[in-house]
Amino acid sequence: MAWERKIIRTVRVRNSQKKGILGKLLTAIAEAGGNTGSIVLVTETSQNVVRDITINAEDEASLKAIVKAMHENEGTRVLEVRDEVLELHHKGKIAIRSRYPIDSLTTLRRVYTPGVAEVCLKIAKDPSLARLYTSISHMVAIVTDGTAVLGLGDIGPVASMPVMEGKAMLMETLVGLSGIPILLNTKNTEEIIAAVAAISPTFSAIQLEDISAPRCFEIEERLQAMLDIPVLHDDQHGTAVVCTAALLVATRETGTDLKGSVIGQIGLGAAGHAIGQMMMRLTGNPVYGADLSQDALSRFEKAGGRKSTLKEIMEKCDIVVATTGAPNLIKPEMVRKGQIILALSNPNPEIDPEVAMEHGAAFAADGKSVNNVLGFPGIFRGAVDANAPRITHEMLLAAAHVIAEMTPPGELVPSPLDKKVHRAVARAVAETAIKQGIARAEYVPYVDE
Repeated sequence: MAWERKIIRTVRVRNSQKKGILGKLLTAIAEAGGNTGSIVLVTETSQNVVRDITINAEDEASLKAIVKAMHENEGTRVLEVRDEVLELHHKGKIAIRSRYPIDSLTTLRRVYTPGVAEVCLKIAKDPSLARLYTSISHMVAIVTDGTAVLGLGDIGPVASMPVMEGKAMLMETLVGLSGIPILLNTKNTEEIIAAVAAISPTFSAIQLEDISAPRCFEIEERLQAMLDIPVLHDDQHGTAVVCTAALLVATRETGTDLKGSVIGQIGLGAAGHAIGQMMMRLTGNPVYGADLSQDALSRFEKAGGRKSTLKEIMEKCDIVVATTGAPNLIKPEMVRKGQIILALSNPNPEIDPEVAMEHGAAFAADGKSVNNVLGFPGIFRGAVDANAPRITHEMLLAAAHVIAEMTPPGELVPSPLDKKVHRAVARAVAETAIKQGIARAEYVPYVDE
């Protein structure tokens, strides 16, 4: 849920070596509506200083006004405006590379012909050896049809590739898994299921990504029933895990009894439906659910939820989670004293957390903190290492509890870059699979190579 549609540019400026020039420039940027990020010194002489300043703008018009203000600042000359986000994406963000250098005929014969034939024959006799002698043991397919990308909606599979590459980078960086983007040029449910099933022998797990509801529910369910490797739709379960962890922390910080609280879920798309389900499994109580779609309401009721409305949820529920994509949906006067509110839509939440707190909420947060990256890398690593055929609800809850336990005081969730958190999530997921009797391998904790 943590996505913001802002424009980021790096502006190279040359300032006169005079007192106060930089301060006036930063003031001009702020007054024009910009936020200043990093400031990097490039060169300095007795007369001038060249710096790269990162600027965050709301839109193109705002960016234009900011750059104009920088141009007009006395003693400042704008040398260039660069889009470093696009530069970083040039030729893609990932690549497949050999683990071993092929620097001699001896090595060539070992990795390819004739040596590789012996390995192939061993696997043919015992397919389980593929986990030992091939990369299948750490390969995860990241599959999308591009129908629900970030907050952009149906932009197609090719346009979603930068997101898929980002997921792959996170998997490799945080837990050492090799994520492989798979773009499917079809929205047909049957074709998607057939395609993923056909390529599944290549992978140890399948991550479904940015596939729109309600098709995502059927695709995940049917693929998991067909395959003996984990299939997980991250937009559902990754979000649910991190949201659950955030609620565990929020209730701990406020002294609220989670299991004794009335919980409401506003918005029953992929994320909202999964969050509501996880809350019901965790507390044993029905969750109030509201959505404009009658099909979504019926699906949630079938899963054990209670049909409701925005008005009823705000009046009756102690804990409110919103995943609607509708900014300012929750009006300040709707907030009840003591409520816990997670308004997770980005870039603009259903209610600003500060506004919610001002109107009596005991705790409020938005989607900037509830980031799926805290969940899916460790969840997949643990499931893959345990060679579990599926990811169970208990494994997901174990991940949520670990994330909550490792959250520093005063924070809603841990830093998503803390590798210790991801390793702990992986261990908890694998150990839960072992306790459930579905692990098919002895668990060996992942260690950075």
